[in-house]
Amino acid sequence: MAIVDNKTEMLEGLTSYWTDRAHSYSAQNIEEMNDWRQAAWRTLILDHAPQKEHLRILDVGTGPGFFAMTLALAGHDVTAVDATEHMLWHAADNARAYGAEVNFVLHRGEFLPFEDNSFDLVVSRNVVWNLEFPEKALADWKRVLVPGGRMVYFDANWYLYLFDEELREEKARKREEFLRRYPEERGTWEVNPERTKDLEKMALSLPLSSQRRPDWDVQMMEKLDMRVLEVFEQVGRGVQSQMEFERDDPTHLFMICAEK
Repeated sequence: MAIVDNKTEMLEGLTSYWTDRAHSYSAQNIEEMNDWRQAAWRTLILDHAPQKEHLRILDVGTGPGFFAMTLALAGHDVTAVDATEHMLWHAADNARAYGAEVNFVLHRGEFLPFEDNSFDLVVSRNVVWNLEFPEKALADWKRVLVPGGRMVYFDANWYLYLFDEELREEKARKREEFLRRYPEERGTWEVNPERTKDLEKMALSLPLSSQRRPDWDVQMMEKLDMRVLEVFEQVGRGVQSQMEFERDDPTHLFMICAEK
């Protein structure tokens, strides 16, 4: 499979993908807002946040706004950025529907447009893997944190299977097992062959696709002189439905919690 060797083409491709995903991704976020998962995510994040009654929080790559809404409704001051305009349209609409006050900003996850020491907490989910400059991004997330501020972010080795034959075979086997258990999921956006192929092509050119994480993340935190407080290599069962957890198998969300 060829890689995307033009950075502009790659970024435009990622933006196009997430624009197309905005509606379905927003529907997934609304499902999370309306069941036990909202409280589960809120508890997980705030248990690892600085212990302040009122936090200034930055949600990087907010998508349709799930983290931003959840934390704003918990009484915190939330700013949320995303590089995809259509995602932010859904996020703002969702926030209005739930009565959550969030400052939404159209911007990439790198080179943030905020002053130093602006936030107590930076959060993100499924963002770092698709950044063009992940090291610079994490350095900038640190920059905007106050001393004693924390990063709490979630990600996974989503495209490591492109570089690991054994993992690729296991993923294919698990996918077929999943579709036998949940036949209604066959043909959904998440398993659409053409979109999968497009995203795989872009993932081949992204710097983190071939890295084994969270080992890479821990090394980056140490390089940035961030104090690693917690690493959960698998957080899914506590915050995902059973179907979500099985859908991701054998690749699962990890969590990094680090302090400035």
